[in-house]
Amino acid sequence: MTREAARSREATLGLRAAGSLIGVPAGEIVLRDEGTRTDWKAEVGSFRLAPHPVTRELYTAVWREAPVSTAGPRTPVTEVSWKDAVRFCNLLSEAMGLAPCYAGGDNPDAEGVVCDWEADGYRLPSEAEWEYACRAGSPDVRHGELEEIAWYRGNSGEQVHDVATREPNAWGFHDMIGNVWEWCWDLYDPRVYGPYRVFRGGGAYDPPRACRASCRRKSHPTLRIDDLGFRLARSGRGEAHG
Repeated sequence: MTREAARSREATLGLRAAGSLIGVPAGEIVLRDEGTRTDWKAEVGSFRLAPHPVTRELYTAVWREAPVSTAGPRTPVTEVSWKDAVRFCNLLSEAMGLAPCYAGGDNPDAEGVVCDWEADGYRLPSEAEWEYACRAGSPDVRHGELEEIAWYRGNSGEQVHDVATREPNAWGFHDMIGNVWEWCWDLYDPRVYGPYRVFRGGGAYDPPRACRASCRRKSHPTLRIDDLGFRLARSGRGEAHG
């Protein structure tokens, strides 16, 4: 690749990813696990989050290929494991000249993966960050009418749709509810489920009950499935929302 082509690619990636992240101010969130009926409060530092999940277009630009699918380039990339998502974040960080957030953990269970929360590169949101951004200050089950904000079983036609084609929440985030589930950084409950990681948000094949801000699911970090993707985050100061 020539220097000019490399610069052009970097600029393209920047427009698609770095330039579109939304600043989120610090705050706190109460999370709930309905299985154990447990609540816990989490402090959330300021951070930045992408307005929609990573698309097949962006994934292909960084990884050079995407999982085989008939879905279009502006649909969320799916069939990506937690380990794939972590590697993608590091590849994008390196392409943009940023410090990668993740290191270690090459074994199948992703044990030993560590995140440098001070690094300026891309990463997955924590579970608390995800729900905090999803709610955007709303205490309700979801931030709006399901038909207007989400692609779910009742309106999706059993397929994933282009990102940002439903109404955003008050902070400008699309597809937090519905379309695809999204991997988060966190272990679900290592004492019970070992290496299983959290994913959030509901998907295009799910009923309304799964499409709620508080709904938590989990699986092994190698799981790949057709309604599970991820969204980019970065550490750093978030702007206050009006």
